[in-house]
Amino acid sequence: MNKRTFCTAALVLLTPASLFSQELEGALLLHQQSLDMIWLLLAAVLVFFMQAGFTLVESGLTRAKNAGNILMKNLMDFSAGAIIYWAFGWALMYGASASGMIGTSEFFIAGATPELFSDWMFQVVFAATAATIVSGAMAERTRFSSYLIYSIFITGLIYPVSGHWIWGDGWLASLGFHDFAGSTVVHSVGGWAALMGALVLGPRIGKYIRHNGEVSVKAIPGHNLPLAGAGVFILWFGWYGFNAGSTLSGTDLSASHIAVTTTLGAAAGAIGAMAVTWKRYGKPDVSMSFNGALAGLVGITANCDVISPAGSIVIGLAAGFLVVYSVEFLDKVLHIDDPVGAVSVHGVCGVWGTLAAGLFHTESGLLYGGGASLLAIQALGAASVFAWVTATSGILFLTIKKTVGLRVSQEDEFKGLDISEHGLEAYSGFQIFSNM
Repeated sequence: MNKRTFCTAALVLLTPASLFSQELEGALLLHQQSLDMIWLLLAAVLVFFMQAGFTLVESGLTRAKNAGNILMKNLMDFSAGAIIYWAFGWALMYGASASGMIGTSEFFIAGATPELFSDWMFQVVFAATAATIVSGAMAERTRFSSYLIYSIFITGLIYPVSGHWIWGDGWLASLGFHDFAGSTVVHSVGGWAALMGALVLGPRIGKYIRHNGEVSVKAIPGHNLPLAGAGVFILWFGWYGFNAGSTLSGTDLSASHIAVTTTLGAAAGAIGAMAVTWKRYGKPDVSMSFNGALAGLVGITANCDVISPAGSIVIGLAAGFLVVYSVEFLDKVLHIDDPVGAVSVHGVCGVWGTLAAGLFHTESGLLYGGGASLLAIQALGAASVFAWVTATSGILFLTIKKTVGLRVSQEDEFKGLDISEHGLEAYSGFQIFSNM
């Protein structure tokens, strides 16, 4: 043994075991933090890619003359929303809580660490998702400048406040409200804001025709089902970042369980919607079946971590049934014009997913012998968020309507928003115009 080897061996033997233990713990902690950061950033990228999915779904289910406008709204939902969420949204949602109602610190994500940056990145894509849900329900007749005002407010105020109640150690969190990945926090917020936007805005020209005291409902088909279908597959793909990513840890083994329940819920939703339309219309409806898959995904989002695979199939199947009847009720009974079914998919099925946690939770759900306590808390949370969002977004849309104006002129609506709002054609040289 040479002198250097001997000295090294002696140093190892004389070094206290506690020092080795501390160094090992430090290395393991750094490894854990690195894995968590990689996991969060990867999940954030998947959820960000959902913006492309929403863009394709919305443009495919609406008319060609408005496709460019849809692209711009989805682009600005994220672009403007990211800056506002950096400045205000994060602080209101995750800052130090004031009586469990609102965050009060970390504006402009002050004092940020690498861990905080990764957390912010994961959360900003969720905020953008809530904002972009509204785009489809208000499609084909909304002024672009007015839509930008709305988008800023939902990302900077409406979404963060109710999000704080649930994910920011707010009053609903203290009650035990369970919304793992956002059936209420994200989807119901977007869905109920979409409802108020569609109500204040009014239907597209020619959608509801009144004659002799009766209302005739006219279908206005989208221009490209393949685009819409591709968008749904992109959304389904991104949803694995949405749900499994919400473990917030790269070493949380429950991510595999969550991926399974997410997959089964979406699959059952598509099958459920297909079955209902096949029965009611005589043929399986393509666009409604795709919306069924999205309904299943929304329905499974709150509860994907606490239900069994069998439970996820039941929840998804019910969401597929529910979305069909909800779309028909809003359209044919209430005469609310929602071109892509956003209110039904995200608002109605978001509530269903929230309540389903109280029913199918394998430890405390009503159907598993856990009593009605969790179900009551879930109902309270869903109702509270509904009240907050409908009130604030309703006031916002009415204020915009009375001041700068919310809706384009009849002439511009006939012409199409691509030309009237942006001075271009999404399909230059191939555009087919229709007055209805």
